[in-house]
Amino acid sequence: MLIDAHLHLSGPETAGDVLRSLDEAGIDIAFLLAPFLTDPFRLEDRESLREGNRHLSDLVRGQEDRLVGFAVVNPLHDEAADDLEEAVERGGIRGLKMVPTGWYPYEDRAHRVYERANALGLPILFHSGIFIDGRSGRFCRPTFYEAVRDHPGLKVTLAHLSWPWCDEANAVGVIDLINGVPPDECQFRFDVSFGPPPAYRLDVFRKALAVLGPGLIQFGSDRFLPCTGAHIRVLVDEVLALLDELDVDPADRDRIMGGTAAAWLGLTPTAPARSTAGEDQECPRTATAA
Repeated sequence: MLIDAHLHLSGPETAGDVLRSLDEAGIDIAFLLAPFLTDPFRLEDRESLREGNRHLSDLVRGQEDRLVGFAVVNPLHDEAADDLEEAVERGGIRGLKMVPTGWYPYEDRAHRVYERANALGLPILFHSGIFIDGRSGRFCRPTFYEAVRDHPGLKVTLAHLSWPWCDEANAVGVIDLINGVPPDECQFRFDVSFGPPPAYRLDVFRKALAVLGPGLIQFGSDRFLPCTGAHIRVLVDEVLALLDELDVDPADRDRIMGGTAAAWLGLTPTAPARSTAGEDQECPRTATAA
């Protein structure tokens, strides 16, 4: 199974457009993010986000076997938690996308959204790391997301391997593993969308695999629909080539390209992920109070 766990809607696309692109790219299931980066949708504009979430619900309706909707809300809006619940009530929403810009992930207003998402059983995909459009990345360091641990059961993915703070991301992600938590029950996962530039990519992937293991890593293209399937497939093939270069075995490759995301959303039964972290970690396996 091939899952694209990070695919943006822009607004003009139809379900037919999306499905054709997925078929061309060889993608079985896509996690679709409500539009928020293309006109007229803006994170700063609450009403535009609500409209984007409506567009998402309408688009995935009747195609839920292949299209998984991720609503977008902004904690800078006091009504963000209610907007999330409104989106869920429309149908087709099985996750939440959040982008810290102008707010930190540990702020009370963010916690109010986490609490509602947890109550609704929604995982969260966060932007993490630098922004390529020049906005400040100071809100998006991996350690700031440790705040989600105040919400047991809430599972999140940090996108882009948190570039350029990839070592910090590994440190955040490995904590559950070294305390004996199976990968499918860990709070943190990491997607490989975009992330480190080519000069760093192989080394970053190698370290992430060694520390986190394939059970906490998932593929995402970070492409913007509407686009051709070939445009998405370029990213699929780039990641597969990196996995070839790192001599990743078939089972672990399948896990990264689909199994981790499927387990995260509970889409299909998957074999338990093999945890490689902790085997060579010089860290205690039991939690300690601090």
